[in-house]
Amino acid sequence: KLWYQRRVRGALADLNDDENAFRKFKLVCEDVQGKYCYTNFHGMDLTRDKRCSLVRKWQTLIEAHGDVKTTDGYLLRVFCMGFTKRVSKQIKKAAYAKS
Repeated sequence: KLWYQRRVRGALADLNDDENAFRKFKLVCEDVQGKYCYTNFHGMDLTRDKRCSLVRKWQTLIEAHGDVKTTDGYLLRVFCMGFTKRVSKQIKKAAYAKS
């Protein structure tokens, strides 16, 4: 009963013994049976150094979020990140987005 509804954070590298440790997952404990804790997905995030490595000079960071309802009734909040890119044969140094 101590672990019920507790949130646990961990990196994907911890789960898969992998080198890529920039994805962080949040899991919530739904049930405890013996020594096993059954969890549900609660969220995913990127580490700060990964987010900072994506942002470059002379670009615009575009962030958006929206609520999506699936066909089986789940409500998901989705966050997206996008960046502007220079067009081929572009003369200007910067590739900024208009507001």
